[in-house]
Amino acid sequence: MSKLIRHALILTVFILVLSACNLPSNTPATEEPNAVFTAAAQTVQAQLTQSVPFSTPTLPPAFATSTAGSSFPTLALPTSTVSVPASPVCDQARFLKDVSIPDGTVFAPGASFTKTWRMRNDGTCTWSGYTLVFDSGDSMNGSSPTTIGTVVSGGEVDVSVTLTAPATVGSYRGYWRIRNASGVFLPILNGTQGRSFFVDIKVAVTSSGFDLHTRASEATWASGAGVLTFGGPDTNASGFAMYRNNQPLEDGSNSGKTLEMFPQWVTDGAITGLYPSYTIVSGEHFKARIGFLGSCGGGNVKFQLNYKEAGVIKPLGEWTDTCDTALKELDVDLTSIAGKTVQLALAVLANGPFDQDKAVWISPRVELP
Repeated sequence: MSKLIRHALILTVFILVLSACNLPSNTPATEEPNAVFTAAAQTVQAQLTQSVPFSTPTLPPAFATSTAGSSFPTLALPTSTVSVPASPVCDQARFLKDVSIPDGTVFAPGASFTKTWRMRNDGTCTWSGYTLVFDSGDSMNGSSPTTIGTVVSGGEVDVSVTLTAPATVGSYRGYWRIRNASGVFLPILNGTQGRSFFVDIKVAVTSSGFDLHTRASEATWASGAGVLTFGGPDTNASGFAMYRNNQPLEDGSNSGKTLEMFPQWVTDGAITGLYPSYTIVSGEHFKARIGFLGSCGGGNVKFQLNYKEAGVIKPLGEWTDTCDTALKELDVDLTSIAGKTVQLALAVLANGPFDQDKAVWISPRVELP
């Protein structure tokens, strides 16, 4: 009930009471005095009901379900989302990293290299009879398929393929995949489009050459008697290697880049120098002149150019020479080992009994023609 209605009711009752006190009463003497007040109140209530309709106010929606006497709305509690785990996958691989040949590695045309990726078996099935297979892009003469060993679920494996850089300068990329024994390709997590992984290289002619004379002190020298120290002395019966720059040669000339290699002082004695690793660029040649120092007497030796790869010494050329007052020109095409990282080796072998085998290499080097 509003304040206006309440005040009007009180005022009306008060007036009626006063009137009842001043007017002659027709009420029997036996009637209860309070009956007058009750009747008056009922009359006022009836009048108010007729003249001022009363309706219960409608509560705002937020308060419609509130507890009586409370002004706080009922809050809806968030519902939790239940994650349903994915079903296990039998065949699935994950690319982990490039073990060799980072993306963008530069190779000489025709260079041979081995690309290795590290993978993990992220499926529930053991890999047996699975293979590494070329997918698309530049194959670079890679062997496909290549067998992958047995890999248990959760196990890691390095997969490799030997490739050859194309002969033309440019950028090249080849995509590879893993295939199971049934011929089905595996999805590759962290891979390219979830299916493959790649090798990415650049091909460029970057020959800086290799000067075997200048770098002779970096080579490892040895004879049949053991390891030798570069630089002599020239009285070492175990053999020696040293510079003889600007010394007279058997043909009467001299050179500022003369390397003497004297074999061990025994029949068929030998001496060799194994140089630091170098990657042969396509088109490079080995060049030098060979012969003897002046006053070489009965010098008679075999000169050899070899190379070491994967722990094995392999030949590139051999030339027999005697002290005949002439020098020989050498020009060896290195196409057969282009792109390979090898250790070149110079050797001199006494061709029979020990004599004045003052053998020399004049300006030995690797360079593009």
